[in-house]
Amino acid sequence: MAENSKTKPKLSRAVQVIIVFGLISLFADIVYEGARSATGQYLQLLGANATIVGLIVGFGEFLAYALRLFAGTASDRSKNYWLFIFAGYGMLLVVPLIGVASSWHWVLVLMMCERIGKALRNPSKDTILSHVAEGEVGTGFAFGLQEALDQLGAFSGPLVFSVMFWLSGRQGIAEYKRGFLYMAFPFVVLMLVVYSAYRMVTKNQMLEVEDRTAGESEKMAKVFWIYTAFTFFSLLGFTQFALIGYHLKAQAILPDVQITLMYSITMAIDAFAAIAIGFIYDRVKKKTGNKQGGLLTLLFIPAATALIPFLALGNSIPMVVAGLVCYGIVMGAHETVMRSAIADITPLRKRGTGYGIFNTAYGVALLMGTSLFGILYDNVSIFTIQMVIVAAELIAVGVFIVMSNQIKKETLLQNAAEDGSSQGQ
Repeated sequence: MAENSKTKPKLSRAVQVIIVFGLISLFADIVYEGARSATGQYLQLLGANATIVGLIVGFGEFLAYALRLFAGTASDRSKNYWLFIFAGYGMLLVVPLIGVASSWHWVLVLMMCERIGKALRNPSKDTILSHVAEGEVGTGFAFGLQEALDQLGAFSGPLVFSVMFWLSGRQGIAEYKRGFLYMAFPFVVLMLVVYSAYRMVTKNQMLEVEDRTAGESEKMAKVFWIYTAFTFFSLLGFTQFALIGYHLKAQAILPDVQITLMYSITMAIDAFAAIAIGFIYDRVKKKTGNKQGGLLTLLFIPAATALIPFLALGNSIPMVVAGLVCYGIVMGAHETVMRSAIADITPLRKRGTGYGIFNTAYGVALLMGTSLFGILYDNVSIFTIQMVIVAAELIAVGVFIVMSNQIKKETLLQNAAEDGSSQGQ
């Protein structure tokens, strides 16, 4: 009975911290996803072409992920995870400053700063969250719940622009500037919640790395590298919303208010998908008896990713809607399973480094794909974009097969070792 009485409060604290981290993501997403829903159209108004938009977004995503290698390694070595978290979220202050930028060149600089902030904070945030969740509620559930709250913010942020456009009846540069300036309000709330999370985790001593990692191997599993390759090719063919938003405005398929509204709906789909996928991930992991087994849920990602450009870059509103549904599901899968899987397949002492390496590959894929798609959109054709994406996703399917075989092999070895151990006893 005494043991049960100790377990319940511990589980309660773990869930509380997961929810608080979800609230952090919620307010952060109101700020930067609100901005992301409008930057493609805003850059078009400021005179940037699709090539520039593709390069800006692609390079920004590259920074957001590639710099996590530095941030993850540095946080592991220093163990000062909260320094990176406060610095990273603090850099979201640049989003309201977009509202005073006078040209797309300055917007570019501020967008890069925002992405650098994301790179600084995410490995440390995910490391702390995985420490809290592991062994208590399941990483799939923890990251699924956190992603759902995250996407509630991603749904709400774009509505700031949609409501403003609707109330003013205009969709000009002045309205966009005002929308960016309004992001100062959720930014202030965000920093207060970050401080609350810091107090909660440190007060309850929930980040005790040394005691929980005794005797643990520090080598990255083979499946980690295969999974990284699978994600690289999957994301190489992922069409970013900035290009979709640019296409919808340039081709006059939807008015600005509806483009930002569609992005909100896409983020809501992402939220529901995240919870479902996180639940399935934990179930498959439990069923296989292998922490790597949850990765087997990812086979649908290449197929859904390949559909996006055929639908979202079309000229039919129903096709665009269907494409954005696929977009939301794929994002929910990547954001939930990506972070859960790294927690499950990397040793605890090297987890920040693992997130850093993985996210570097993630960022390189987004940089290459988004930049290429912007150039092809301006100079070649949408059909060429579609064919490049299909090729990338076919390679991803091939890598998935290799990953699946490796997981099955390691599961058999694990089961054989457990059987041998039980017979020895």
